Amino acid sequence: MGCSTSKNIASKAPTYDESHGNADAYSSYEEETKGTDNFWTSDKSSCKPIRFSKNGAGSEAINPAKTIPKMLEQAIANSGNKPFLRVESVPTTLEKGATAPASKPVEDWNTRTYSETYEECRNVAKGFMSLGLDALDAVTIYGFNSPEWVMAEIACILAGGIAAGIYPSDTAEQVTFKARHSGAVVAVVQNKSKAEMFLSAAKDLPKLKAIVVWDESGGMPDSDGELKIMSWNSLIKLGKSGSDSDLDERIENQEPGQCCAYIYTSGTTGMPKAVMISHDNILFEARLAFALIPGMGQDGCGERIISYLPLSHVAGMMVDIISPITVAATTPGYATLHFARPYDLKAGTLGDRLRAVRPTLFLGVPRVWEKIQEKIMAKSAANPTTGIKNSLKLWALGLGLEHQNNCQLGGSGVYGSGYAIADKLVLSKVKTLLGLDACKFCFTGAAPIKTETLQFYGRLGLNINEVYGMSECTGATTWSTDLAHKWGSCGWAMPSTEVSVRSKETGEEVPDGKDGEICYRGRHIMMGYMANPDLGDEHMKLITEKNRSSIDQYGWLHSGDKGQRDVDGMIRITGRYKELIIGAGGENVAPVPVEDGVKSRCAAISNIMMYGDKMKYNVAVITLKTVGATGELPGTDELDPVAAKIDPSCTSLTQAMDSVKIIEAIKAAILETNNDPKCCPMPPSKIQKFTILPTDFSVVTEELTPTFKLKRSVVTDKYISTIKSMYDSKDIYVKYNA
Repeated sequence: MGCSTSKNIASKAPTYDESHGNADAYSSYEEETKGTDNFWTSDKSSCKPIRFSKNGAGSEAINPAKTIPKMLEQAIANSGNKPFLRVESVPTTLEKGATAPASKPVEDWNTRTYSETYEECRNVAKGFMSLGLDALDAVTIYGFNSPEWVMAEIACILAGGIAAGIYPSDTAEQVTFKARHSGAVVAVVQNKSKAEMFLSAAKDLPKLKAIVVWDESGGMPDSDGELKIMSWNSLIKLGKSGSDSDLDERIENQEPGQCCAYIYTSGTTGMPKAVMISHDNILFEARLAFALIPGMGQDGCGERIISYLPLSHVAGMMVDIISPITVAATTPGYATLHFARPYDLKAGTLGDRLRAVRPTLFLGVPRVWEKIQEKIMAKSAANPTTGIKNSLKLWALGLGLEHQNNCQLGGSGVYGSGYAIADKLVLSKVKTLLGLDACKFCFTGAAPIKTETLQFYGRLGLNINEVYGMSECTGATTWSTDLAHKWGSCGWAMPSTEVSVRSKETGEEVPDGKDGEICYRGRHIMMGYMANPDLGDEHMKLITEKNRSSIDQYGWLHSGDKGQRDVDGMIRITGRYKELIIGAGGENVAPVPVEDGVKSRCAAISNIMMYGDKMKYNVAVITLKTVGATGELPGTDELDPVAAKIDPSCTSLTQAMDSVKIIEAIKAAILETNNDPKCCPMPPSKIQKFTILPTDFSVVTEELTPTFKLKRSVVTDKYISTIKSMYDSKDIYVKYNA
């Protein structure tokens, strides 16, 4: 998957973007509406104008505005008999301590073609309408990724509704809030226990009329007499008796500028907001993305995608649901979505699915790439190579890294002498073991990724491309490819989109190489945050303020991310304004570069969070790598082999908290980072003290969002007494005391 000299781009990245410096290739923001609130809405019934550019990727000629149902019809016409959805017929749960069954060959997975999927979606849509779903009503979907999840979203949109996904890991409070806020009329849920969450909250959900359960293996809940409870198959049966002409009328009445989905922000602070995504927002984004991936859908063969990240997230919706439809509709090829097992992330068995599917496109948030890396390193630590075999491995990995370094923007792209042999004997075998040997495009987003992680995969001959964006811009707004990337940057502005780095104080654009707030405009920018009038005047006022602070009077979406553009037009994220630590002296400290610097220097560390707001110096809480820690789950007390390697006499986290060797290794990592000007550009950036926590961060324990972003306020609240004890101590290492 490396690049070659024929792919080398020695010039600046913006040469990839025909819109760079060409105002006619940017979306139109009419002068007469500037200085107003016309660039956002909080009203779900609004139909936003399509901001076409005069030419380029954003123009009507190249990317005409469509609705999702119309794009789906085009996909059926082109690839109706091709496989769209594939899932294994295996139990969806794994008993504690049990070994997961081996993956079946994908040819034996249950498969629905594009035509079969469309027919089932039409019946489900008519079923929703029979249950009382009107145009622009919401269907909320709650459960792990499955064909039914995807079809519920498509069916809701076909019926003119608005799909409102819920993260599978959400708490009862979050589920109730999202269902009430979206005004859900129907809840489509995975199983009995999730259905019972809606039943228990029924009094707070006045618009909810029915609950549909797609997995009946655990039984069905008892009806409370008010809500209809039915199975997925019963919903389909109900839909078959519905009116096709009524559904067709709903489809025809939809406009590209109308809302089709609510993407709830992951909520690192406060209750989540509902980002309103239009048909055009998501389809424009998907078409841009696939136009930037060389060869995707062009050979007439099937692309393979594995679905495991939450479908309620904007990346899940775009990559797993909209992208296959777009590929089938607009290219000679098609794409098939394969579903991971619900326990794969928790049980650490995602690799089994990767090897079975061999995806041609794979998106991993940084924590997923890190966990795969940690598993490789743990296996290597447990089974070390020696002698000639070890020398061969190190030689091959060195050539892999050398080549990937040469593939950075402006590099030669050349392969070192003997690369072909190294690839055949070592690198290709490792990629096959990972299940990524057929991957045309590996990428990462949703959070910053360490350069050390990218270098690790570079050694294996894999280039992981960084993309950057947020729910509010329907996913990505900057993009890297194998043809043009720099490790540590997240690419350049996607075609016909504008990215500007602006001063937080003056709002003016800052020079290249200077920090400012990343702002962007284009057809991919959200309609706005939805406000539900049923929640009262204070809620309406709050959402208006959120919209006004997010999209300014000139149409710029303000990301809240701190960053800069380099001389090649590549964007680098250097922090997040809300995360900045303001020290006692008023200095602004970006914690992420410091945290990443420490993590990269000590293999035992799993997570680290700096604290120092309004304090004279910074301290850090640190978690260690343990067996069973997946990001979803916090893991056990048993040290991961990589961490235990630092002190072989130490096998548990409890022991590690007293291990001199591990404590000294962390001290050394902090000292090296403190002395690294790239991580700590000024003395107030340094970490002075630290503690080791008794458990790792996770989604289940609420320190991480469903996409594994750190919830700093949650960690602070949970460990505030420990943090305070560090300031009271004279020691550098302060042992945790509950």
